[in-house]
Amino acid sequence: MSNQTLTVGLGDRSYPIFIEDGILVNVGADLAKRNIATRFAVIADDHVASLYGSTLMKSLEEAGVTAELITFPRGEASKNLKVFAELSSKLAQIGLDRSSGIIALGGGVTGDLAGFLAASYMRGIPFVQVPTTLLSQVDSSVGGKTGVDLPEGKNLVGAFYQPKAVYIDTAVLSTLPPDEYLGGIAEVIKYGVIWDLDFYCFLERNLDAILALQPSIVQEMITICCRTKAAVVAEDERELDLRRILNFGHTIGHAVEAASDFKLIHGHAVAIGMVAALRLAVSSGLCKRKEAGRVATLIHAFGLPTEIPVDMDRERIKSYIKTDKKSISGSVFYVLPTTIGKVIISNEITEEQIDEVLKQ
Repeated sequence: MSNQTLTVGLGDRSYPIFIEDGILVNVGADLAKRNIATRFAVIADDHVASLYGSTLMKSLEEAGVTAELITFPRGEASKNLKVFAELSSKLAQIGLDRSSGIIALGGGVTGDLAGFLAASYMRGIPFVQVPTTLLSQVDSSVGGKTGVDLPEGKNLVGAFYQPKAVYIDTAVLSTLPPDEYLGGIAEVIKYGVIWDLDFYCFLERNLDAILALQPSIVQEMITICCRTKAAVVAEDERELDLRRILNFGHTIGHAVEAASDFKLIHGHAVAIGMVAALRLAVSSGLCKRKEAGRVATLIHAFGLPTEIPVDMDRERIKSYIKTDKKSISGSVFYVLPTTIGKVIISNEITEEQIDEVLKQ
């Protein structure tokens, strides 16, 4: 499959998504042509900085783009207001002003954190996304959701703030730990279930090639996911209606992730949350058990977890579900499949149904 360029259509805030094997070395040359900012702060966690920081910084330097690398400790535990404040101070200390910009180099934590930093610093400076995990490439780098976690739950403080461009280098996926790659697969499966039966069948047919990181198949997979997300975001940027379907598996998934004290990888929690949502759909009479089982089988075939850990406190999970940021007037909403490729959004799930799912 050849290199791909997609567009997130948001009028005068539209932006391109470049998907290319090895694009990391060309980011500087492309940014130099775009006049996004006079200088940049590259935000990366310490692990990603050690892997790709020098490559990106060299690309920027060779293109005459002034930039400084700023790092923070890796992991979801850094996605908080304390680290946000520390990074904000560093931007001020190096003299970034309103003509400056931010480059988010890393996975979903970095993109969320750096994006919120860009939305807030000087009341908003431009930023670009250079996602380095499968999860961030197919989901979190596109669409402008930024933010940090609170002790009370995930992503409770943040902003909708769109990047100026997204550079997806499929070559970097070969250095991902297997668990991180599989975590991204959970979000990939999500797109098939909520939107596209043909894509879901593509995943079933190409399971072995996807696990083996076959370049053409992986690039096609990422392109389809980004095209779907771009279409949804263009229609509903601020999650007032259609975009809510992207939360399939996330209501219970986020609660399980938080109840694990974020020791559980986000994508693994989403996989568990998707299976739980399928069970809720079956118990509500919305989805046939066989159809739900087909999805659970694919999730398991990819090596993702399907069950909540037995030692996890169920009451704690329920408390996080109730504080889910997608709740409205005390009602918790769930994205429930009716068949593969179609979902509805419901706030009619009973506490008894939740208790039953949490027991399984």
